[in-house]
Amino acid sequence: MPSDALRLRNMRFFAYHGLFPEETALGQHYEVDVELYGDFRQAGRSDDIDAAINYPEVYELVADVVTGEPCKLVEALAERIAEQVGTHCAPVELVVRVRKPNPPVAAHFDGIEVEIRRSYA
Repeated sequence: MPSDALRLRNMRFFAYHGLFPEETALGQHYEVDVELYGDFRQAGRSDDIDAAINYPEVYELVADVVTGEPCKLVEALAERIAEQVGTHCAPVELVVRVRKPNPPVAAHFDGIEVEIRRSYA
């Protein structure tokens, strides 16, 4: 991976994804991290937003996906986020993490997290 990174950490949303009917009816909280990797020298040297990754735009892309059409699986949600952000910011490599802090299972733990890594030319 290239050495320059831009990270949007712990974005929080309320959405209606899941396998169980109560998840899609009641909704729950989701947390998302997006890490973008590339060569950011031009932005750093020029101090020009047009040469940079516009992180408010990235946030809006993530928000639109997470609060949009429901997915059954967290893996599918992460893939949709990666596709939207990666296509918008290409060329870029990225890591997407999606957390479900309170999954509806009879167990005591801090939730589940899916992490995927993708590259967009």
